[in-house]
Amino acid sequence: MTKHQTLYTCQSCGGVHSKWAGQCPACGQWNTLVQESFSAPPGGLKAEPAKLSRMNKLQFETLDSTDEIPARMVTGIDEFDRVCGGGVVPGSAILIAGDPGVGKSTLLLQVAANAASRNLRVGYISGEEAVEQIRGRANRMGLSKAPVDLAAETSLRTIMDALKREKFDLVIIDSIQTLWSDAIEAAQGSVSQVRACAGELVRLAKKHNTSVIMVGHVTKEGQIAGPRVVEHMVDAVLSFEGERGYPFRILRGTKNRFGATDEIGVFEMGDAGLREVPNPSALFLGDGHERASGSAVFAGIEGSRPVLVEVQALVAPSAYGTPRRAVVGWDSGRLAMILAVLEARCGVGFGQKDVYLNVAGGLRINEPAADLCAALALVSALTDTPLPRDCVVFGEISLSGDVRTVSRGEGRLKEAAKLGFNSAIAAPVAIDNPPVKVKGFTSLADAIAALFPVGE
Repeated sequence: MTKHQTLYTCQSCGGVHSKWAGQCPACGQWNTLVQESFSAPPGGLKAEPAKLSRMNKLQFETLDSTDEIPARMVTGIDEFDRVCGGGVVPGSAILIAGDPGVGKSTLLLQVAANAASRNLRVGYISGEEAVEQIRGRANRMGLSKAPVDLAAETSLRTIMDALKREKFDLVIIDSIQTLWSDAIEAAQGSVSQVRACAGELVRLAKKHNTSVIMVGHVTKEGQIAGPRVVEHMVDAVLSFEGERGYPFRILRGTKNRFGATDEIGVFEMGDAGLREVPNPSALFLGDGHERASGSAVFAGIEGSRPVLVEVQALVAPSAYGTPRRAVVGWDSGRLAMILAVLEARCGVGFGQKDVYLNVAGGLRINEPAADLCAALALVSALTDTPLPRDCVVFGEISLSGDVRTVSRGEGRLKEAAKLGFNSAIAAPVAIDNPPVKVKGFTSLADAIAALFPVGE
């Protein structure tokens, strides 16, 4: 007879415990243990020794092989292919996560339609929408003629039987949280169900050389819902981001076994779906002809592409005893460090001032090369002195107040010249015939003294 074992699984970290507790012993979260039942034969699985030896026969191979590496599948969405590393690798498993309503289903429907138009057999399986709803969205986007195989199903067994029977090049599962396996007595969308369904789909991808793209939900904290083990199972984890109020969407790779993890793809949401943005620098820059005080243009690098973005700062007298520090699109810890360096090394104090820093366009900057740009924007706002309109800024600031050279300087300068900028403020660069004139500074104090009047 089948023996039922009751265990308690944490919905936050996926830890399994034999007893219920108010706090998960593994991750420390409260009220996350949920009772789940697992079916197992009494005494565990048993097999005859001869049969077991045949099942466990392992074949070893060498690193050297004469087999040709399969070519990547190009979907036709250039920004999506860029983040994947040049296309989707056959037999790979990809997880795409994003906030509700950001456009994950829209993006994947466009990927499916473009890939199917390139003579690839694509299957789109939805557990959240009916087939007619998907057809309606395809009609609005002008993709109704694409030969995509649609299905609406949540049973993992039914989906696996169909995928083993039919040969697909690319399969899209929207979403992994809606699937359920009858082998596990747990609620749909629970940790155990998500983990089991993702594991079966990954094994299918490897065994049948079918690329699988799974959609994952995001929690209110911005993390991918479900246990972290799902992220370890797949070959690539892509995050689809977008600020409410902005039409821009950014596809960012956070894990990729077949490509770089710092690539981004930029899209613009419109009535007919997502439109690729081949030159995102033009979107993240302000449209005004005169540059206001507190504004500076940062020449950054996102993956393999240079991106220019406007950094805005505002300094105002504090109305309370504790000045406020607010930052959007940048690390608040680096802002605190820059303010400390300005006061200790340059004599520019913000002690009784409220400081606001914003990266325009909804882009988030992660590289330390934005230190100099943020510092000059803050001093510009404090002194009410605008920076030159035709210049870009980049450079890392050390705790000693020195301006350090950053990588890919020539690429940043070429992007600035392409968009009409004539000068750059940075550390001295060793580049023959730079595309724009570089004003090199070795210390932050020297840059402030040359660009702004003395004092506040």
